[in-house]
Amino acid sequence: MPKWSMVIDLEKCVACQGCSIACRMENNTPVATPEEAWDGREIRWNDVFPMPRAEVGDYPNTKTHYMTRPCMHCENPPCIKVCPVQATFIDEEGLVRQNYDRCIGCRYCTVACPYAVRYFNWYAPEWNPTIEQHLNPQEVSSGSGDREGPAVRPKGVVEKCTYCIQRLDNARQRAEAEDRDFRPDEYVPACVETCTGKARFFGDMDNPDSTVSKLAKSERAFALLEEVGTHPKTIYLQEGE
Repeated sequence: MPKWSMVIDLEKCVACQGCSIACRMENNTPVATPEEAWDGREIRWNDVFPMPRAEVGDYPNTKTHYMTRPCMHCENPPCIKVCPVQATFIDEEGLVRQNYDRCIGCRYCTVACPYAVRYFNWYAPEWNPTIEQHLNPQEVSSGSGDREGPAVRPKGVVEKCTYCIQRLDNARQRAEAEDRDFRPDEYVPACVETCTGKARFFGDMDNPDSTVSKLAKSERAFALLEEVGTHPKTIYLQEGE
């Protein structure tokens, strides 16, 4: 059974925001108004932002440091421990998922997550007619814990990055329809596929020959907030040689 992981090379990230846009269009994350954003109620499953004191050097020889942040898909996720109704859980392939039908909107998970990558739907999502035409039509599950697609979530539930789990289902269904074995390299989240600087890598961490497995052993590899013991499966490569 694969253990899905993502590696992000910060040296290659150019902060183009392509990953953020791809995530939004793939997963139908609601668009916030300026007023909602000001109140901290925007929903951004995948974010890119400048680091504190990000710009270094003297003009024109300057460099800005950025951090890009999807869900960490922790091996020891605090969000699961605090959920009173088991609406968030980790599946057999290591993906931390959300059962939207079970979620009661208590938001304990958003407080427990040390990475601030969980978002609450304060309002029923709305889109202007142009954007609505481009919504991903895949449906969510019945709430039984089966795979969930990116269709519109209702008001009052918590959302999060799923590593585009619907793409995994599509790849497996395609392999079954073609009467062949599924290959792990057929499953690629939207942010990885779209990354302009080729800074993102995705694959099976349990396969020693996979790119992510090799990169995770690099001297440049690190995890966010390693000291809190969450053991993230989203790994970073620090800038520099």
